[in-house]
Amino acid sequence: GSSAAALVAETVTLPTDVAKTRLQVDSAGRYSGMLHCMRSTASEEGVGALWKGLAPALIRQVCYSSLAMVLFDPIRDLMVAEGETPNFLQRLMAGGTAGAISISVFNPTEVIKTQLMTSGKGAPPSMATVARNVVKSDGVLGLWAGLRPNVARTFLVNAAELGTYDQAKSMLIDVIGDGPQAHIGASGIAGVTSAMTSTPADVVKTRLMNDAGGQQRYTGMLHAGRCILSEEGVGALYSGFAASVVRRIYGRTIFFVTFEQIKNKVDGF
Repeated sequence: GSSAAALVAETVTLPTDVAKTRLQVDSAGRYSGMLHCMRSTASEEGVGALWKGLAPALIRQVCYSSLAMVLFDPIRDLMVAEGETPNFLQRLMAGGTAGAISISVFNPTEVIKTQLMTSGKGAPPSMATVARNVVKSDGVLGLWAGLRPNVARTFLVNAAELGTYDQAKSMLIDVIGDGPQAHIGASGIAGVTSAMTSTPADVVKTRLMNDAGGQQRYTGMLHAGRCILSEEGVGALYSGFAASVVRRIYGRTIFFVTFEQIKNKVDGF
């Protein structure tokens, strides 16, 4: 169920992810915002460019989301005594831990996705070409470029998304019942919360991944953060924030609603 939900959500929302990624590496200020970035990309490179990186994005999202969702319940249950109901903090920690473990495994797909999304005019390179270039230049570990900020960002995203969604859904169900309205409302709350908490780490992660296999401007997560702050200002750490909020609300609503519907049908058999 989580795999099918992830496929649908990732495909529909990929254009906002392309815009977010390009905005995060746009230190020259080429784009004025999400819509300008999407319009410019479509007019200069064709509408199909808004789906650059779809293949690694789907592989990453399906594998990562599936593993995170599978890990969430047992990790959450380990944090509470038998028969007790997990509190909000325990849900946040379970969500963050599940996400951090999952992304550590699938980090290479995100490095490849980032470089495909930021490729310019013309046909983007293949996934294999990007992987070979990174390995040739930086070794196999180059495929784990940006792992630390990616783990930090993923922990924050999952703590907010899975933890907040789980908590918000349980509270909304008590008020309006267990149905699509509760799932959509919880998805919106989770989407906004995760974007607010994770964007700075996301910007650092994207910059490091985009540099993998090429000229590396930063020596690591802290150096990247300091350079971005000193050279571009605090606002640069929230580059692509609007695109991130739109994608998370839109994508998480599609994901969680699809997941809940599939889960209910499967449970009904």
